[in-house]
Amino acid sequence: MSDWEIYAVKYADRNSRTRRDSFIFDDNHDAPHPMDYFMWVLRQGQKVILVDTGYDASEAETRDRPIRQDPAISLAPLGLQPADIRDVIVTHLHYDHAGGLHLFPNAKLHLQAAEMAYATGPCMCHDTLRMPFTAGHICEAIKRLYSGQVIFHDGDAEIDDGVTVHCIGGHSRGLQCVRVRTKSGWMVLASDAAHYYENVFERKPFPIVVDLQNMLDGFETLERLASEPKLIVPGHDPLVASSFPQAMADHIWRLDQGPDHLDFLGGG
Repeated sequence: MSDWEIYAVKYADRNSRTRRDSFIFDDNHDAPHPMDYFMWVLRQGQKVILVDTGYDASEAETRDRPIRQDPAISLAPLGLQPADIRDVIVTHLHYDHAGGLHLFPNAKLHLQAAEMAYATGPCMCHDTLRMPFTAGHICEAIKRLYSGQVIFHDGDAEIDDGVTVHCIGGHSRGLQCVRVRTKSGWMVLASDAAHYYENVFERKPFPIVVDLQNMLDGFETLERLASEPKLIVPGHDPLVASSFPQAMADHIWRLDQGPDHLDFLGGG
């Protein structure tokens, strides 16, 4: 059984946020609280799995959330072109995770059935629930479905030897995390099951939520799935970039060897 390499690829950041945007319960809501935007590349020899796709310049302009570089271009230092990607795990269909589906036309999408049902169902009649989605991204997922390029999962599933997905929900109905076997142990890419270390380890829910109980229960699931706490990787925390070693380019970090340090957990 071979272990997987994992690379976090940063394509955008947003520094105008405050803690009010990140935590439902917090005593210092007005303090600055930046957010980083990542995709993740899993590699085992010639095998490559992309986790999420980011969003492109058009979406960045529409939402006034600039990107540092196009997600497809950001993979180049890893020796990858968009056409090389054959499998994409879509953790959920929010714009910043599924906004680049069209950039990877040859990929099959691994998606929770609950997420597609949610994003195309009656909940989308509500402006607040619809806000993190973009219709064009959902239409792209549906086009992939009709071309035989979507593989649905219902709960826990194995994508490849040493790569599993686990439906958590909470932030979005069919949100899934990704568990990966690495040389450091079982690492969990939380995606938006925990935007920040603080969400999971201090049990502070993120404000965009469809089911608060699922979100809170999901924090326990992340801890159960990971070999140790420091191997939980939150989806948007700038601490990832300061805790793991840089690799190949200034927007890529290697995760599978574990963090160099992690001050949030007392040194990791």
